[in-house]
Amino acid sequence: MIPEIKKLKVGRRKEAIARVRLLSGSGKITVNNRPYEKYFIRETDRIILAQPLTLTNTLSKYDVLVNIRGGGLSGQAGALRHGIARALVAEQPELKDALRKQGYLTRDPRMKERKKFGQKGARKRFQWTKR
Repeated sequence: MIPEIKKLKVGRRKEAIARVRLLSGSGKITVNNRPYEKYFIRETDRIILAQPLTLTNTLSKYDVLVNIRGGGLSGQAGALRHGIARALVAEQPELKDALRKQGYLTRDPRMKERKKFGQKGARKRFQWTKR
C-alpha cells in the first residue's frame, strides 16, 4: 500500500533545487532514492536539513521524499531545509510563525556573482604593471 502524499513543495538555495514530498510516516528521510545519511556525508549538512523538523517536533511524524539536483552539497542541504519548511507550513499552517522566526521560510538570495569582461573573475583584476 502506498502512503498518502501530503504536500509537494520546492526549496531553493544557490543553484540547488529540492522537490520535497511529505508523507505521513515514521521520520525516514530519503534523498534521490538513498537515505539522507548516505547522501549527506557531513554532519553539518544533516543538522541543517533536519532543523525545521526538530523545531516543530515533527521528526517522527512524517516521511520525507526528496528529489534534488544542481549545486553542491551545502547548497542542496539549504534547499532541502527550505523545501521541508514550506511543506510543513502547507500541511500545518500554525507552524508558520515559528518557522518564519527562525528564517527557514526565507529563500537565501545569495548567488554566485558573474564574471566581468576584462577581468580575471567577478572581483579579481589583472595585475597592473607600470612598465
